[in-house]
Amino acid sequence: MTLKQQYQEVLKRLRRHYTRAPETFVRWKTPLELVVGTVLSAQCTDKRVNKVTKTLFKKYRTARAYARADLDTLKKQIYSIGFYNSKAKYLVGIGKRLVEAYEGKVPNTFDDLMTLPGVSRKTAHLVMSKAWQKPTGVAVDTHVRRIAPRLGWTQECKNVAKIERDLNALIAPRDYLDTNEYLIMLGRDLCRAKPNCAACPLNDICPTGRLHLTL
Repeated sequence: MTLKQQYQEVLKRLRRHYTRAPETFVRWKTPLELVVGTVLSAQCTDKRVNKVTKTLFKKYRTARAYARADLDTLKKQIYSIGFYNSKAKYLVGIGKRLVEAYEGKVPNTFDDLMTLPGVSRKTAHLVMSKAWQKPTGVAVDTHVRRIAPRLGWTQECKNVAKIERDLNALIAPRDYLDTNEYLIMLGRDLCRAKPNCAACPLNDICPTGRLHLTL
């Protein structure tokens, strides 16, 4: 089995094993909500983010609203989310940047998204795929960074840019988003810091799983 064939089999099995429910990821209705929710989700659970944004999105509906937000008030509203000081500044900065450079609208190119405060390559890739249906690369988050090397898709374990490059070379653009989301579900469920290989549906085609089962 080639690496590409193995990847295709992995995705096939994960699609069969997991059903994606909206509440398991950041909830959003507009591109702006997706940007804000994804920025807030850095080093925080999507469940916590969704609890906070349920109220936040009712108060701040436009880029101009974030640009004019009182920073201390905003900090209090997202206090339960990690790194709330920095993230509150990001949200105000995002609002100002959108108003000043993009007429208050979220841009639909990767490079323009990367000019927004707090927006990482992961966030930009997710916004491009989800909001604009223009896949630009695999979003490499904590789960993808942990699982991709275990599956043998990359030899890199730390450098996110290199992991992204290796995955983009292996995976068809139409599957960039699915790869991210199904690996997230696998990472939350079984392939954690200490993987539960015995229960994993991939253990017979995963180099790490086969190794663990033979020990």
